[in-house]
Amino acid sequence: MLKEVAERLKDNYPYGDPLYAGQMLKPPHDVARRAYEMALKINPNNHALDGGRASSAMEKEAVAELAKMVGWDTHLGHLCGGGTMANLEALWVAGQLHPGKTVLASTQAHYTHQRIAGVLGLAFETIACDRAGRMDVQALARRLAAGGVGTVVATLGTTATGAVDPLDAIVDLRRRHDFRIHADAAYGGYFLLVKELAAETRKALERITDAASVVIDPHKHGLQPYGCGCVLFRDPAVARLYYHDSPYTYYTSTDRHLGEISLECSRPGAAAVALWATQQLLPLVPDGEFAKGLASGRAAAIALYDRIKQDGRFVTGSPPELDILVWAPRAKRISEVSALTQRIFDEAARRQLHLALVTLPVHLIDVQDMQRDRDTIVCLRSVLMKPEHREWVDRIWAILDAATTAAGVTR
Repeated sequence: MLKEVAERLKDNYPYGDPLYAGQMLKPPHDVARRAYEMALKINPNNHALDGGRASSAMEKEAVAELAKMVGWDTHLGHLCGGGTMANLEALWVAGQLHPGKTVLASTQAHYTHQRIAGVLGLAFETIACDRAGRMDVQALARRLAAGGVGTVVATLGTTATGAVDPLDAIVDLRRRHDFRIHADAAYGGYFLLVKELAAETRKALERITDAASVVIDPHKHGLQPYGCGCVLFRDPAVARLYYHDSPYTYYTSTDRHLGEISLECSRPGAAAVALWATQQLLPLVPDGEFAKGLASGRAAAIALYDRIKQDGRFVTGSPPELDILVWAPRAKRISEVSALTQRIFDEAARRQLHLALVTLPVHLIDVQDMQRDRDTIVCLRSVLMKPEHREWVDRIWAILDAATTAAGVTR
């Protein structure tokens, strides 16, 4: 049976290979995989302390390290199945504290926020983005002035382009308006540890400590197996909102059980063990080995972006704020780009370079003299999140160059 499983698993892209440069897929660290496997021998459930005594303690320690990275000495938080559940908990708390008020997020925020608002029965609206894909602060200010806003979601690393909303400016708006800030840093949160960022990006990330809640996904940049998300609250008093009675569960300890501060019930303690082990081996400190890995991916993205921008066959989006870049083949009209993009995507895949596709508003791409006969443009997208990508930029560019030529795109 295991041989059959192995055969079936061959039907995948080579996610761990440096030539896989498409979606947000990063191999878990060896220590994470082995710690996870060790924990599976016990199969702990971190809902109640008696379901996972050691793993619950490890979760609390690992989550405290994430809170420390954010800048909080005190916090309330726990691991989740992923960013969707983590964001759901953050918006659930926000809705409890600001009933009847609207949640705002940018048009480039992850689609899950609107879906979560629908599930929770919260009013939801979007705010326009600037040319870099970041929330437009002036548009936000106008909407706040109209009243009725309870929560603003600041995305620190959008899924499509890796844009970082100007959290510093959003925080400043609270001088004039009363609203809660939720930082969706599922992708970009770990870049707090990286010094080599643009000044605007650094200023935004440094204000994450002023958010009321933060989401970070260890299964993205944190070298963890899926699924491992984390939700953090600055004020531990929000625990009162989670209070519930379960006389058949919380009886082994007077200490707070993780299930008492979570909407989820059963959760894999193995995920906590893997995260704890990884953070012990690779501490969350600036200039540490873990931070250098993030910086390498960002350097790779900038290097590839520079190659693409200098090539007359392409048009580009804004320079990468993190490690994600988007670009498109040049054509006479926007309407002609889709077919060319698809051909490059296919030709690259034939050469074992795996990219991604994304449809974006035209204003996010510097289309130069192309005829704007469409409002959206289909682009190539690359996530260079593996440290190895830095050494593979030349090879990636050589394949992209050949694929573009084979697709019939000329200078």
